[in-house]
Amino acid sequence: MDDPGGTWARGFNLRDYQTTIAERIILSGAGVHSGAPVTIAFVPADPDTGIVFHRLDGSGASHEIKALVSEVGTTDLSTTLANRAGVTISTVEHVMAAIAGSGIDNMIIEIDGPEVPILDGTSSVFLDTFEQAGFVRQAAKRRFIRILKTSRIEAGASWAEFRPYDGTRYEVEIDFETPVIGRQKFAADMDEAVFRKEISRARTFGFMRDVEKLWAAGLALGSSLDNSLVIGDDHSVINPGGLRYKDEFVRHKALDAIGDLALAGAPFIGCFRSYRGGHRLNAAALRALLSDHTAFEIVEMAGKRGQSRGASLVAVNAPVFAPWAI
Repeated sequence: MDDPGGTWARGFNLRDYQTTIAERIILSGAGVHSGAPVTIAFVPADPDTGIVFHRLDGSGASHEIKALVSEVGTTDLSTTLANRAGVTISTVEHVMAAIAGSGIDNMIIEIDGPEVPILDGTSSVFLDTFEQAGFVRQAAKRRFIRILKTSRIEAGASWAEFRPYDGTRYEVEIDFETPVIGRQKFAADMDEAVFRKEISRARTFGFMRDVEKLWAAGLALGSSLDNSLVIGDDHSVINPGGLRYKDEFVRHKALDAIGDLALAGAPFIGCFRSYRGGHRLNAAALRALLSDHTAFEIVEMAGKRGQSRGASLVAVNAPVFAPWAI
């Protein structure tokens, strides 16, 4: 496996050159809502491609959907992307979190159904798949979104904000009435090691009473104790083996936030904070940030390729077609 990045600065995936995977690799599973089988292939891509889904239909046609916040459609139960033709890909947050956690900039994702497979309800299988494929450092410089001032949104008691910070940090807090969850907070400077160890294995979760309603509505048909933490009517976790982390619930919310914010089209340098957030709030916070061009700047690593000491970030003129534009 080639060196997947190059120069590191403080923070999450602050490398100097872009990265893709070394070879095509395939996964199969089922969609969490449809329960239908789906095959997904990860394919190396050229520099400056970004992350692009190709949804394959029964006729063999391929429909392109870019992994950008400008393409976000519904966010009720998961994050769904939609192109102008109305073709959708749902439940993209876990794979996008794994892409961000692996430091991958460019990749084509071919999928033969409308939903990314749920697998084990985390990002860990995707991480393992990318590592199996291997990583390739590319010739193009990597760009970052550096936060210059606080950008905040509120929705009732919930809020989310980006703040300037020398690195990449997440501070995610949740507050549920059920005593098995209660009020939990996860805060950490994020890098690949922290993502893999502290975040990637945290499972999606729900309440048994809600799952039964979703089943009745023809949703969550692929949900099971193999891919979801389920809280029973007695307010206890009914999964055999219990929790993987004592605060697994908030860690999964952090995983979701990492995946949703990966739809910026470039890594960010700053601190993301949220209270009682979710997919809708994450997308709204990202849109608010990117719509205020005084709140951020586009930067890249200065210095020569492979230089590991004394590297710095400098502002660059972003092209009009920059992937983070909305």
